[in-house]
Amino acid sequence: MLKAIQFLGSSSSGFVSISYRLKRKPQANCDIHFLSRKPIKASNLSSLRSKASSSAFRVRKGRDSIASRMSHIHSDSNPYGASSSSSTSRPVQPTGSIRKINFCQSCGGRTKHEIPDGEEKMRAICTSCGKITYENPKMVVGCLIEHENKILLCKRKIHPSFGLWTLPAGYMENGESAAEGAIRETWEEANAEVEILSPFAHLDIPLIGQTYIIFLAKLKRPHFSPGPESSECQLFALNDIPFDSLAFSSMLVTLQLYIEDTKVGRLMFHYGIINKRPGTSPSEINAYTLDHHLKS
Repeated sequence: MLKAIQFLGSSSSGFVSISYRLKRKPQANCDIHFLSRKPIKASNLSSLRSKASSSAFRVRKGRDSIASRMSHIHSDSNPYGASSSSSTSRPVQPTGSIRKINFCQSCGGRTKHEIPDGEEKMRAICTSCGKITYENPKMVVGCLIEHENKILLCKRKIHPSFGLWTLPAGYMENGESAAEGAIRETWEEANAEVEILSPFAHLDIPLIGQTYIIFLAKLKRPHFSPGPESSECQLFALNDIPFDSLAFSSMLVTLQLYIEDTKVGRLMFHYGIINKRPGTSPSEINAYTLDHHLKS
C-alpha cells in the first residue's frame, strides 16, 4: 500500500474534501481523496491543526504491487527518530543498500543488523535495550506558484545542485501539515507570502527515499526576494522556463505536467513514481522514468 497523503483542513478553514475514483486499466483501480481549490490563508494555519482530516491514496496493481516493488528499495533515515520494539530475530548479512547504523539512537548501545521475526527488511537492533531503528522516507513539500501566467523559481545557493533552478520546496518539519510546510518553505526560500489553491502533484522517488507533495499556490502580494538558500528568484513565462538548468528530476516532472495541463486547459492532480537510474547523480535530472502515472 502506498503512503497516505494527509492534508489539514475543513470547510470552515477554507478546504473542502472531494473524493474521486479513477479507473485506468481493469487491473489498476485507484481511490483519490483530496481538497478543493478554495485558498488556505496563512492567518488560519494555527487553527488547521485542530481541525485536521486525513485522506488515503491507495494504489493496487495485481500481484506485482507498487508496495512490493518499493519494499526492495532503501530509504533515508527516519526524521522522527527511532521507533521502539523488542523482538527475537534471525541473523542475516547486511546488503549494500542498507545504511549501517552502529549505535542505538535511544541508549547508545551497539547494534546488530538482522531481520526481526515477522518482518522482511534488515533492521538495526540494539544489543542492550532491544529497540529497533526504523528508517522511513522523507517528505518534501513545496509550491508551484502561478502569477500572471508565470511560474516563480528560485536559484539554489546551497548544495546539492548549487546554481540551478527549483520550485521553492524543502523537508517537512515535525508538527506541521504538508500545506503549512509548503508555505513556510516558500517564505524561507523566496520571501513570498502565498495562499494554497490545491494539491497538484504527489511524486515518490523510492531510490532516494523521498516523497514530494507540490501544491498550486498564488502570491498574496506581488513581492518576493531571495532567501538565505537562494541567490535569485524570478518569474518565468512557460516558454522561458530553464529546463536545461533545473535542479532535480522532481522539478522537471512537476513543471512538465503543469505545462501539459495548461495546454489542455485543465489543471489536474497527478500521482507518479520517479524511478531514478541507479548510480546517477542529482544533476542528471533526465535519468528517470515516470511510472504508474495517475491523474484526475
